[in-house]
Amino acid sequence: MTKLWKASLGWGLLLWLIGYVLGIIVFMMKVPTAWVGWIVSPFGILITLWVLIKKINFEKLASYIYLGIIWAIIAIVLDYFLLVKLFNPADGYYKLDVYIYYATTLLLPIIVGYFKTKKNKE
Repeated sequence: MTKLWKASLGWGLLLWLIGYVLGIIVFMMKVPTAWVGWIVSPFGILITLWVLIKKINFEKLASYIYLGIIWAIIAIVLDYFLLVKLFNPADGYYKLDVYIYYATTLLLPIIVGYFKTKKNKE
């Protein structure tokens, strides 16, 4: 269980922080706020896939499902307090790019986990 908690909280917080920092960097480059998420998302997906493929290995799909749920909760809670509340974006924060981000945060661990656990069974 400790391995699962470390992967859930440790990687979940680190991946969120990487996206947060990338978002601030892109924002400081004077990119329109509506485009920040669309620019950061591909990098976040690639980094997340790398972590899931190279750094995380569970035997059960249920562990990957749990991982996705915890990562999504981390993303939603930290976004709310450290983006929505802190910066109070004038045009709002929750748009299509954010919903896609939350969905990929939840689904990427489940999809990768499905293929990794399927491969382990064979």
